Amino acid sequence: MEPMVPAYGAGSLADVAPSLLAALGVPGTVDVLGFAPTRKVCLLLVDGLGWQLLNDHAADAPFLASLAAANRAITCGFPATTATSLASLGTGTPAGEHGVVGYSFAAGDELLNALRWHRHGVAEHVDLRPILIPEEVQPNPTVWQRAEAAGVAVRLVVPRVHERSGLSRAVLRGGHFRGTHALGDLVSRAVDAMREPGRVFCYAYHADLDAIGHVYGPGSDAWRWQLRFVDHLAASLAGDLPPDSTLVVTADHGMVAATDKIDIDAEERLREGVRLLGGEARVRHVYTLDGAVEDVRANWTAVLGDRAWIATREEAADNGWFGPRVSDRVRERIGDLVVAAKDSLSMIRSASEPHIGGFLGQHGSLTAQEQLVPLLIR
Repeated sequence: MEPMVPAYGAGSLADVAPSLLAALGVPGTVDVLGFAPTRKVCLLLVDGLGWQLLNDHAADAPFLASLAAANRAITCGFPATTATSLASLGTGTPAGEHGVVGYSFAAGDELLNALRWHRHGVAEHVDLRPILIPEEVQPNPTVWQRAEAAGVAVRLVVPRVHERSGLSRAVLRGGHFRGTHALGDLVSRAVDAMREPGRVFCYAYHADLDAIGHVYGPGSDAWRWQLRFVDHLAASLAGDLPPDSTLVVTADHGMVAATDKIDIDAEERLREGVRLLGGEARVRHVYTLDGAVEDVRANWTAVLGDRAWIATREEAADNGWFGPRVSDRVRERIGDLVVAAKDSLSMIRSASEPHIGGFLGQHGSLTAQEQLVPLLIR
């Protein structure tokens, strides 16, 4: 089984927004995904809507399935997790350049939970925004800033609680927030934005399919009901958008059922020589003590066998996991070892991550189920 290395520059989530900027006529941008020229774009990102899951449950999503039949999948990027994918979408670059290299990773002396921007793996939630300033952790310009500089109105239709969050400050800079509470005002605010005069780029985000997949498992009854609601959401948007607009639906990652669990906190060999442990259950950043990389690799290989791909930082970078280029600023955030799960393996931590360890659905790795996401155009 070979890892699915993302198709950076030809078919990854990092290519979506720059290609849409080109379709909107923003100078200096290149469309590598084949969008038709347009004056208005509504980009709906459905958290956790994997390409294979959509096809497996097409009967529950007739509208999205009809679009899938005429469109294609792209790769989300690595790690296949929300914080990294939203950074890739928002900057138009892979993780090796924007630096949000996972759900949690070492940033200076801290282990940063990038989704919540607090200290990871501790019971007390410590807000790291004053210490790890989001605009400095991710300093690259965003696609939203580029669009606004070119005269495109950018509207961000995202949950109200995300406004001014650390991740939003890092990767959504440049747009105007239109905070939402539920599906109803997501549709209403997106449609209102698309009816504004001139060129418009509206980004809308829906999180609940991913949440249901984590708790009940992808493909469960609860997940299928949520997929039906998402399908109605997308169809409602398509039905109310102005005729001179384009609807694009994509996702940040897929998901697998986590049936093969190994508890790092209960396996002493997986902790020997380890200084810090980041990432999440399907992909781990392993930061080792000085001189311990090969010993730690041997221990993890002995315990996991062929259930995971285990690469050094240099091997992962050279193999293009984090993109064609890994900047010096970003390189030190990647684990000395990067461990990416195969099949249904879940590398949980019962003591330090009890909530995550109980999830029935997980994501993050280099399998097709996690990497492939829809790129649906209407």
